[in-house]
Amino acid sequence: MAIYRFRVTFEDYEDVYREVDMPSKATFLELHETIHKSTGYDQDKSSSFYVSNDQWKKGTEIAFQPNERKKSAGVLLVEDVRLSKFIDDPHQKFYYVYNFDRPYDFHVELIKILKEEDGKEYPAVFKKVGEAPKVVSAANFPVTGDEDDDDDYVEEVGEEYGVDEEDDYDMFDDEEGEEGEGEDKSSSNEDY
Repeated sequence: MAIYRFRVTFEDYEDVYREVDMPSKATFLELHETIHKSTGYDQDKSSSFYVSNDQWKKGTEIAFQPNERKKSAGVLLVEDVRLSKFIDDPHQKFYYVYNFDRPYDFHVELIKILKEEDGKEYPAVFKKVGEAPKVVSAANFPVTGDEDDDDDYVEEVGEEYGVDEEDDYDMFDDEEGEEGEGEDKSSSNEDY
């Protein structure tokens, strides 16, 4: 039996990834579960895989706990679809959205097709690099109704970066103006 090795990378944290080995006959549900065993995230959140091209454009959706609208539209379900059904390319890609309420986006790419090793259990996490980011929850956001805390929060963000956007843009305007002063403005109209 063929074993698919997938690299699972956080879209916003490219230095954090997992490599997982999946039997070709495994379902997308098993891939979903294996990803979350390696990240420590709650597996019981509405999520979807999308068959993708090389530019990570979303194609056919394969859903876990889809809403009623998706069910009535006939969306494919992770528990019903084997990985091998959508492996058309030796570097097949899947765009994966975990937890639609507070989503994390992943890039799942087939990086190797291996032979099954005797005595090894599959699916398996082959490699873990970096710490998975903490799942954002309601506890991480300021409570509404206490306006003083909200104002302090906004001020801290502005001071943290120390950038005054107005001054920043003025600097770029001056540079463009200096370059254009020596040019004959009528010559730019002749180009059209």
